[in-house]
Amino acid sequence: MSGYLPGHLTPDTPVYVISVAAELAGMHPQTLRQYDRLGLVSPGRAPGRGRRYSLRDIATLREVQRLSQEEGINLAGIKRILALEDRVRRLETQVEALRAAADPGHRVFAAGPQGDVVAVPRGHRPARVTGSGALVIWRPPRP
Repeated sequence: MSGYLPGHLTPDTPVYVISVAAELAGMHPQTLRQYDRLGLVSPGRAPGRGRRYSLRDIATLREVQRLSQEEGINLAGIKRILALEDRVRRLETQVEALRAAADPGHRVFAAGPQGDVVAVPRGHRPARVTGSGALVIWRPPRP
């Protein structure tokens, strides 16, 4: 399993086989397979291509069930809600990074490997991303 270090389980570590994940989520394994096909919850894969679910996946499965049963939202609507929530989380992370970068010691910004904004401390060079020769630097005008 990629990213797994003994003793270092995170909410995103894919460790649960489909039968255990289904039991923890209170669903039938076939429902989990359908949600995977629809792109609602995409678990990790073991070397033999078997699905492996993380604690975050199981929480998402429970949220899908809640939205469907309690709120009456169809699966297409749930998929859109999950995508928007994920986008909000990523944007919040980026905003926090930009706030931290507003520190007076940070004046140079570069693009990270996934296109995110990375603050570079004064006097340091940004790490070069393999496969990309582009580097954009903006320095505010001096008063």
